[in-house]
Amino acid sequence: MAETLVVAEGLGRVYPGAVPTVALEGVSFQFDAGEFAAIVGRSGSGKSTLLNMLGLLDTPTHGSLMLGGRDVSRIGSSERAALRNELIGFVFQYHHLLPEFSVRENVAMPALIAGRRLDADLTKRVDETLDVLGLSGLGGKGANDLSGGQKQRVAIARALMNRPPLVLADEPTGNLDTESTDAVYDLFRTVNREWGTSFLIVTHDQEIASMTDRIFEIADGKLSQDVRNEFARPTRSPSGDPARP
Repeated sequence: MAETLVVAEGLGRVYPGAVPTVALEGVSFQFDAGEFAAIVGRSGSGKSTLLNMLGLLDTPTHGSLMLGGRDVSRIGSSERAALRNELIGFVFQYHHLLPEFSVRENVAMPALIAGRRLDADLTKRVDETLDVLGLSGLGGKGANDLSGGQKQRVAIARALMNRPPLVLADEPTGNLDTESTDAVYDLFRTVNREWGTSFLIVTHDQEIASMTDRIFEIADGKLSQDVRNEFARPTRSPSGDPARP
């Protein structure tokens, strides 16, 4: 039986104001280790609010959230930051690479934030991660010396650097052409299959959503659908499947 990674019970978020805004209301679901799913919904539906809570960037107003068997509903900011770096990798629509640093330093950033030095062991892990994503030999390049597709793959490598059990991806292919979109999808699938990493992908791209194994739909702040997808596209193995971490 798969390990339970996320348990949300009655999750809600209300933003205060003269007229309080209910961004999320009564969301409950369980998400197991190794799952590969999409979160869909119209703009303003609440899916980004849900992603922010799952990523420990925001806290629920009511309800409870368990991550990796820990109740994270009301923990403080420093504990959230530590758990976020340990449990979660983020991939965004924009790569958010730091142009003043090399590719290798950008990928190593989660480990550096955790207090590690860029020593020989860490450099080896960075380079192995770059190899997995088809970026061999680019570690010494500047972040601005890469193509758009390469920059997004560096961002994925950074998200995987600490080998988190969960990757949250927010419109990860929104700025990419069709070829690069397919490459990113296939990389996600390969990492999911070979490393057991769980993926939750927020997307407006119905084709991407249709190729995941489970689809959560958020509408008006509520979980309107949670369906298993039996028609996901078979994975294509890119050259050089990743070695197990």
